[in-house]
Amino acid sequence: MLSPEQSAFLKAHPVARLATADAGGALHVIPICYVIVGETLYFSIDEKPKSASPKPLKRIRNLLENPKAAVVVDRYDDDWTQLGWIMIRGTAEILKDCDEQTRAHEALRTRYPQYREMYLEPLPVVAIRIKRVVSWGNLAC
Repeated sequence: MLSPEQSAFLKAHPVARLATADAGGALHVIPICYVIVGETLYFSIDEKPKSASPKPLKRIRNLLENPKAAVVVDRYDDDWTQLGWIMIRGTAEILKDCDEQTRAHEALRTRYPQYREMYLEPLPVVAIRIKRVVSWGNLAC
């Protein structure tokens, strides 16, 4: 589904923006660290404190209400010939206590050394099953 150029661009850019919406359509956009394995984009909830609230994070609540998600990875440069972005759309699943969650955590730890020091095992992973990929601009790395 991803072209070689798109795959290289995604590997070269470690931060994406995740867009979710609740059941009423209220949007929520946040930065995430991600990894793509096959035709699935993964990101994990990590142990950095987000709030003192015991309820699930807004992104998780949104995905439980509405599993459609979009992820954008972009490059900005003052030289506008260098601008480029990729948007991935798909359906999200929240993984917990399964082999796929373990494999996703391993892939995230390989990509992000910071995760190697975190206790991720009890924390959910979101798997976005890629349905559509759109890109624009200069994707050369």
